[in-house]
Amino acid sequence: MSGTIELLNATLAQARQENRAALVGYLPAGFPTVEGGIQACTALLESGCDVVEVGLPHSDPVLDGPVIQTADDVALRGGVRIADVIRTVREAHAATGKPVLIMTYWNPVDRYGVERFAAELAEAGGSGCILPDLPVQESEVWRKAAEAHGLATVFVVAPSSRDERLAKITEAGSGFVYAASLMGVTGTRESVGNEAQELVRRTRATTDLPVCVGLGVSNATQAAEVAGFADGVIVGSAFVKELLAHEDDLDAGLTGVRALAAELARGVRRD
Repeated sequence: MSGTIELLNATLAQARQENRAALVGYLPAGFPTVEGGIQACTALLESGCDVVEVGLPHSDPVLDGPVIQTADDVALRGGVRIADVIRTVREAHAATGKPVLIMTYWNPVDRYGVERFAAELAEAGGSGCILPDLPVQESEVWRKAAEAHGLATVFVVAPSSRDERLAKITEAGSGFVYAASLMGVTGTRESVGNEAQELVRRTRATTDLPVCVGLGVSNATQAAEVAGFADGVIVGSAFVKELLAHEDDLDAGLTGVRALAAELARGVRRD
């Protein structure tokens, strides 16, 4: 069974056809538990997210801010394994029919086995992988495996990326381009910043792939701002915060993420 990059491409194209940005949610697998994480990812997709990124918790998440680091720590202390991450993808996708990707640092994939990881992700119905720390020039082995299994390879670009570098990154990628709205780690912020809009403009000059903006969006107003210039709005820390705020009450946490997803979905619709 091949992966579902076609589903991802169709979902992003449908959002564009509806004259809106796609809403992409993020939550780490295994948080607050494996079962709870599956329920939370499914809740996002049922409540307004077009796509979900399932994070693979890592012991040294250098690009993640304190909120996601806290969630990763909870998941790792709970004993989350790659099999649980794959299961989260499988069950969230099966429950909703929507595209689900894994976001991971490269080291766990490399240690697990590139071919094995790609094959299992595809078998689970996954649409692809976001690899924020994999340099394009070292990515050929992964990209060949991903392509063979029908998976997207999503690379991250940043405001510091020069135009020549942007062109190399976007040429190698598929699915969409993840544009980090500002320099620094993930987390919610008061404003998304002007750097994001300029980065989207520069990225679009190098590719026809959709450009989705992440890092900093936490409410409908910010989502609407980003939706005005990007093809997709990526939200992670704000969803994790909702679950952290109700650590001892999963039902309340799920209610919180559903409400936030619905609010953000209204924001990306540029009405």
